[in-house]
Parts: sequence; C-alpha cells; structure tokens
Amino acid sequence: MTKEEKYSLANWAIQHALDHGADQVAISIAQSKSSQVDVREQKIDTLKEAIQSGLTIRLYVEGKYSAHSTNRLDQTELARFIEQAIAGTRYLSADPFRSLPEPSLYYKGDGADLKTVDRGYDQLDPATKVELAFQVENEVWKKDDRIISVTAGYSDYTNNVVMVTSNGFSGDSERSTFGLSASVSVNGGDARPSEGWSERAILFDKLVKSGIGATALDRALKKIGQTKIGSGKYNMIVENRAVGRLFSPLINALNGYSIQQKNSFLIDKIGERVASEKLMLTDDPFIVGGHGSRLFDNEGLAAQKRVVFDKGVLSTYFIDTYYGKKLNMAPTSGETTNLVFETGSTNLEGLIKAMNNGILVTGFNGGNTNGSTGDFSYGIDGFLVENGEVVQPVSEMNISGNMKELWMALAEVGNDPYLLSSWQTPSLLFNKIDFSGI
Repeated sequence: MTKEEKYSLANWAIQHALDHGADQVAISIAQSKSSQVDVREQKIDTLKEAIQSGLTIRLYVEGKYSAHSTNRLDQTELARFIEQAIAGTRYLSADPFRSLPEPSLYYKGDGADLKTVDRGYDQLDPATKVELAFQVENEVWKKDDRIISVTAGYSDYTNNVVMVTSNGFSGDSERSTFGLSASVSVNGGDARPSEGWSERAILFDKLVKSGIGATALDRALKKIGQTKIGSGKYNMIVENRAVGRLFSPLINALNGYSIQQKNSFLIDKIGERVASEKLMLTDDPFIVGGHGSRLFDNEGLAAQKRVVFDKGVLSTYFIDTYYGKKLNMAPTSGETTNLVFETGSTNLEGLIKAMNNGILVTGFNGGNTNGSTGDFSYGIDGFLVENGEVVQPVSEMNISGNMKELWMALAEVGNDPYLLSSWQTPSLLFNKIDFSGI
C-alpha cells in the first residue's frame, strides 16, 4: 500500500466513524518489515522474515474512549469493524479527561528530513544477511579452547506510519534499523561467564560489521575468575552501555502516568535541584540520523527540543494530553526522543585511571527500583579498580541505595556517549555507592 493509499484509507475510516456516531477519531496505518538470522556452530539456527500491516483506530464516543487494531484493511470488512468498535465503546464508562490534543499543538508539516530511514532497505540481498551473521561467528569460532558456545546474529527492521485525526492532524513517518550481535560463553572453572557485543545503525552502510564477535569473546574471557569482594562504599564507574539500567528509573519518574499514579519519586520537583550539577540533559528530537529523532509524537504533537535537567535542576516532565488534563499540566509529549548528556572531557579509560579505588560496572543482573520512593537494589558484574588499574573481575555483588541520592552522587560524566540508542548515555562516575559482597 502506497503512502497516498494509506492517507486515502485513513480519511475514509475517519469519516465512516464520524458518520456512525464517533465524536472524535484518530487513525494510524502502519506497515513494517523485518528479518532475523541467528547462527550457531556454523549452522543457521533461526531464519525469519515478516511483513505486517495494520490499522489502529482511537475512538471518542459520548465522553467514552477506546482503541482498536486490525490487520484487515478491506473497506467492507473495515466498515463493520469500525461500527462494532463504536457500539462497544458506548458500553464503557465515561472519562472526562479523554480527548484528542488541541489542534494548535499539532505538527504542521514541512519539517526537515531527519534521515531516519534507509531507502535501500528492500534492495538488501538475503544472502548478504546470512553471510554477515556467519562473519560475526567466524571471528570467534575455535579461536580459544575455553569457548563453550557462540551465537551470532543479524537483524533489520523498517516501518512507515501514516496518522490522521478528525480535528486536523495529518502526518507520516518512516524508520529503519540494522543490527549485528554476538554472545559468547567460556569455561572459567566453576563458572561459565558469558558476554555479548552488538552494533546498530539506521543506515546499512553505517553499520559496523567487524570486530563484534572478537569483542564479545574478549569481554567474556576478561570475566574469568569473577569473585565477590568485601562489602563497603566504593566509587563506581558505570560503562556507557550499562548506564541505561540506572537511568531508566530516573526517566520513568518523569512520566505523566507515574506522576498521576503517585509512583514517582520526583513528584512536584520542577525547578528543584534533584541531581548533581554534573547532570545536564536535553531531549532533542531534531538530531539528523538520531535513533529517537522525530517531527511529531504518537498523538501528533509537534516535537520540541527541551532541557530536562539543567545542572541537576529538573526542568520538565513527559506529559501526554490525557495525563496533562488529569494533572492540570500543559502536555509536552509522553515520550522521550534523543536524550543527550552534556559530556565531560574524559573517556572511560581516563575515568578508570583517575580512580584510586572503586568498581567499574559493566552490567547488571536482576534487581529493581521502587518507583514511588526511589529505593533500589541491583546485582552487578564488573571489575575492581585499584590505583587506576583494573585488577580483578567481580560478580555476585549488589548495589543498593536511593535514586535521588545516587544521582546527587554523580561526580563525573564521560565523553563517550552511547550513540547506538536514543538514550545517548556516556560512562558515569558516582561517589561512595553501597556495595554488598563478602
């Protein structure tokens, strides 16, 4: 289905819903393609390809709301589907906070090309995908007697969406991603440490295609000999790829749903300093080629660049139309885009060299955070650092504390943002974190 055909079908569906009793309507029509290749022991373990199309309709009927999805896009079948959805919505309880956004907040078109899709996606030969997966595995295959197992994989995904509302929004977006990954487990005596590595890109030509398996193997071998060390307060460096585990509860606390449900430790904190002055964070939807770049969100609200934390002072929440009305707050968008840290001057190696005694965390194992209080506990993998040198792999240890205290303890921000995600987290140094071990 072409983009023009999607728009035509969406406009028809909106009119049909209005004609049959809906007060407001929003339609999204999406089409996606994906493929996945996994190889193991020089054989193809998984080979998948999928093409999906579907329509989602959001209905506002007599003060009541519902959302419905279908992959049946024939107008005759769709007409009946819409009529039944409207009839069902009438049985629901009224919700006075449900409505489409104010039209003045919609994206009006003519935005810049953010280059979020590879136009050559459909020209990529399936044989090339299989070859790339084997290429990753071959970097590791029989390279060390301690290897127990190796899994390597290739994946890609693309989608395009057209969205139209009954009160004036019309827009479309496209996105693609390509990935390569490896996972390696090795014999480490009583333990069998494992590690992985992956690369990701929006454009196939920009995808890093070598060194993935070798890096996964190197990281796994370095974990041999993991052990607990003594409990205590240690300075902690968190590798950029692992920061998301600690960053996620902070961002979740800014979500309108969490705030309205009293499940946020940052309720009523706008304008207050809630983190270290080292935390400078911006939500930037307009980065060309950014993994989270967009011109509008899933409601059609025009994207805006926003400061989230300014020297530790909280500047904004992520509020959609519904929770904005419930909280009596102006909507900003219920979604993050590219979260960008103001980085420091030192990379991960520099942060390690400057640490006299501490722990480098490279991964987390289990654990949780209490959203309302901020109390957390996580298992960690990593390395003991002494006098600026990595001296011992550590595991089976936990960190615990409170998110507000943790982010107040942020002492340094690395200059190595993780650019393979919309959350561009750099390596971070925190002072005096509680570790439990022996």
